[in-house]
Amino acid sequence: MKVFFDTVGCRLNQAEIEEMAGILRQAGHEIVGRSEDADTVVINSCAVTAAASSDSRQKVRQAYHHGIENIILTGCWATLYPQQAAALDGVSSVVDNIDKMNIPAQLLNIDDYMMELEPISRKPLPGVHHRTRAFIKVQDGCDNFCTYCVTRLARGKAYSIPKEDIKLHVDEAVAGGTKEIVLTGVNLGSWGKDFDDDERLSNLLLYILEDTKIERIRLSSLEPWDIDPAFFDLWQNPRLCPHLHLPLQSGSKNVLQRMARKTTPEEFRFLLDAARARIPNLAVTTDVIVGFPGETESEFEESIQTIKGMNFNGGHVFKYSKRDGTAAAKYPSQVSGKIARERAQRIRSLFDDQEQKFQEFQVGLTQKVLWESCREIKTGLWTLEGYSENYNRVRASASENRWNKIDPVTIEGIKDKILLGKIKNLGSKTN
Repeated sequence: MKVFFDTVGCRLNQAEIEEMAGILRQAGHEIVGRSEDADTVVINSCAVTAAASSDSRQKVRQAYHHGIENIILTGCWATLYPQQAAALDGVSSVVDNIDKMNIPAQLLNIDDYMMELEPISRKPLPGVHHRTRAFIKVQDGCDNFCTYCVTRLARGKAYSIPKEDIKLHVDEAVAGGTKEIVLTGVNLGSWGKDFDDDERLSNLLLYILEDTKIERIRLSSLEPWDIDPAFFDLWQNPRLCPHLHLPLQSGSKNVLQRMARKTTPEEFRFLLDAARARIPNLAVTTDVIVGFPGETESEFEESIQTIKGMNFNGGHVFKYSKRDGTAAAKYPSQVSGKIARERAQRIRSLFDDQEQKFQEFQVGLTQKVLWESCREIKTGLWTLEGYSENYNRVRASASENRWNKIDPVTIEGIKDKILLGKIKNLGSKTN
């Protein structure tokens, strides 16, 4: 059987399709990089915004256009709208989030793949979802009640993956040559809270650092109320990447209250200062929603000033997307699309300026870069691109293919938001 995995949305969705693909490879089936080459297509959908829902449906239409009539549709959009999902041409099965990790067993017609299959080393997915880094799911679900978020409805209550199972996936990644893992979950910082013992995310990180040989560990998004300043002391170990993604969502205290976010701008700033004091050359990125119901011009200006003061190193900006089933969908004073677009553009410009300043600070420093893209531009000359520890995109050249290698790179300049550098002791040069 030839299977193509496709996904829309978050890193957790990527982690899930990587895990499912690995199970099918264990059973001897082929994972292909294009839907037109497959017998079966599995699509992991997203519903975080209206655009993500639309993209999910488009993925199905693309697969059906390529002649695939055995499409398994799962993920958040399929879970929230199963009847609409089942009505799409080519969809043979709709699987909700609770049962999605049973899709390989369903395809293999076995009851428990964990008992029947031997572990296998990780191999990156082919095609558009090829990633040098391994995305590893450690947690799912969420017990927060952010008033705009539909993910809690689609994913259910929070639960943690046992650390022994996580270690198994990390070891598989290391056996496959993976240099960096990304730990991910819907509410990553809540890992361990559903266990009977007192273990938390910091304990999981120490366990991975002590009991595995993975070279770099990166964390996906962390809610600020799930961590405290002492958490950042773990970064004394250089295997933890100095990059944090901490969603702010709004810089207005009143808007945060209406969002039911369990933080204030002052508390967020305190945490940010603590992280930067403990982690050298730390990059902090964030998420911001504009046009939240009732967001006044003064509240938006307050948000602008807060973001300026936080001095982020970049971020994602989202226009508020009304999602059925959330409390905010019923709030009065919905902000017009025109105003939301204008506000989004102002925040994006601000993030661009902050990102540029951070990149300028990197010039002259040496960064360790994991090469994720290597292209031979002429015989004996390769253009390399990858990410530094603090998640800067870096480009350099070399006389050989350095894919999936980590090299020290001296940063010499910037072009189109990409740092340009020279690999130390390899005779490379700036492009």
